Amino acid sequence: MTEVERKRLERFKKRFENQRGRRQPAKIPARLARTSAFAPKRTSLNTDSKFERLYVVPGHSIIRVSGRELGTQHRDAIYAVFRLPHTVERRPRPAGARGGLPFEKVYTTRTTWRGLLQAMQRTQHVNNLGTLIETFKDIQKVVFTIFEGDHSEVLKALESGNLGALGANGRGGMGSLIESVEWDGLLLDSELVIRYGDWSALMIEAAKLVSLNADVQFRLKSDHAKTFWPYIDSMNNHNWVDEEVLAALAGRKLWDETATKVTRGQFRKDCKQAFEDMIQAEGIISYDVELRGVGRHKSRRYHYVRSQMSEGEVALQKARQECQPAVIEAKVVTERAEGQLRLEL
Repeated sequence: MTEVERKRLERFKKRFENQRGRRQPAKIPARLARTSAFAPKRTSLNTDSKFERLYVVPGHSIIRVSGRELGTQHRDAIYAVFRLPHTVERRPRPAGARGGLPFEKVYTTRTTWRGLLQAMQRTQHVNNLGTLIETFKDIQKVVFTIFEGDHSEVLKALESGNLGALGANGRGGMGSLIESVEWDGLLLDSELVIRYGDWSALMIEAAKLVSLNADVQFRLKSDHAKTFWPYIDSMNNHNWVDEEVLAALAGRKLWDETATKVTRGQFRKDCKQAFEDMIQAEGIISYDVELRGVGRHKSRRYHYVRSQMSEGEVALQKARQECQPAVIEAKVVTERAEGQLRLEL
């Protein structure tokens, strides 16, 4: 077997393991699965055209959203588009545009309103078409700026306002997620043509995609669950997540100057509801919460068992279960020793 064939076989193996038995998964850019750019809410979104915010999930994504705030309904619509098959078309490059090739690639999804509603597991009724049109209109108003490279260096440059300091390491791009949405009627079986935006196409070209169990995503009821699930499902061979990461995905910080005991308590209630929702949606079988640290800054780590796990995940889960008795025994021994010490004192 040649080196090229070996690498191809590894790619095939990784792809099939990543799918984990999902039925018609959504193949989405990893940055869109591990981002806080979609607020965990459907109402009270900031619609000001001057809206701009930097969303950071440490180690995963730094994205600036400009144009308006996006929410749960916008995330679902984007994921539904990525769930449907697409074609690659060529069209002449506009005069004066950058790039040496005389043409550009356009990623296009051709479906019907019914097909899109089916992909979203929504009721197939014409009353839902108006909502979808408004949702896509909102998405087209937004410009995404994605910053690649070392996160600490990027954040430092953004804080100082000197992105030029990144030099050759200042990779990234900006653009829309959806370029255009066209339809030939407002009947359920009317043809619908959706063209991806330039950034979406770039991520597909770069093959930076993850496979998302979209059936679970669209069965979820909690806005926080819809925010957490893409991250959880895209992280192969992981069976736990810290609440600091969940907070970052929700666009908030647990320990900054604006956070209070009340807001942290409410967020933890939202997390509990989200994991219960994931169980109901058959994304996970169970979960438990591990308290970490001491004192005021005690945090939570959420361990979970997926409904569908890869071989690597199964091995990690078994290892954790085997280690638990030893951890418990060590804890008992420590407590006994501390108790004896207190008695001697």
